[in-house]
Amino acid sequence: MSIAAPRLEAATTTFRPPGWAGVGTCALDATSAQPPSRLPFHVLLLATAGHGTVEVDFFGHSCRPGTLLWIRPGQALRVGRNGLTASVVTFEERLAGDEAHLHSRWQLRGEDEDAVINEFAQLAVDCERHPPGPIAADLLRHQLRVLLLRIALLAAADASGAESRTYTRFRGLLEAGHPHSRRVEDYAEELGCSVRTLTRACLAVTGRTAKQVVDDRVALEARRLLACTPLSVAEVGRHLGFPEPTNFGRFFHREVGMSPGHFRSQVTAEPHAAIPAQRRSSD
Repeated sequence: MSIAAPRLEAATTTFRPPGWAGVGTCALDATSAQPPSRLPFHVLLLATAGHGTVEVDFFGHSCRPGTLLWIRPGQALRVGRNGLTASVVTFEERLAGDEAHLHSRWQLRGEDEDAVINEFAQLAVDCERHPPGPIAADLLRHQLRVLLLRIALLAAADASGAESRTYTRFRGLLEAGHPHSRRVEDYAEELGCSVRTLTRACLAVTGRTAKQVVDDRVALEARRLLACTPLSVAEVGRHLGFPEPTNFGRFFHREVGMSPGHFRSQVTAEPHAAIPAQRRSSD
């Protein structure tokens, strides 16, 4: 029996959901610690003052002025009490464009930082001052598009080369396919390349084999579901293609270093606690 993918909720979040135009802005509110949550919209976070940590998919990003984070729908997000001040832009998936680059953190400097700060500031001003209407909606979406293009330029240098392009296409397939197949051969066939070519591309970009990248992604989704949903361990396993809970338990322990139940109890019991140590997923 297959388990339907859990619906993402934005109830427990410090971020204002996108508004009537599909775009929204707010300031980071880190006054109260919260357990991990998965948001159904994109978040761009630009640190403007102070220092703090934002946990995305169980990895703590140290943030200081000029740090830019892109948190995508479905990622496990947790912001605790810290001294970080940040500007935030939220937007719907349909406005994300074609920038499918895999990077999610930049430390901006100089003209790049000035340009991104200006885009954030103008979006915030126009979101507040313009009443709902088709012209205002077009303006806000255009400004978001300019911001996303600036971010795409930051990532362009890291996305060149045949191996990087192959890896990017592979990750796109893996995002949709990981609940259904963990076989590298299936992805290589869909890409029209050999397993050796795909593995070479993964090693060049991440230092990990194609099989390890697949297992990393499945283990990441398991951690997200255990931390952010009420699904039982068996239901999480079935959702990810493990009919038998024992097989899922062995896979999870091998990848994460603890049982699914132990991980869930550690990550949800105390918002201030450190995330259980584990390998960072390749993303």
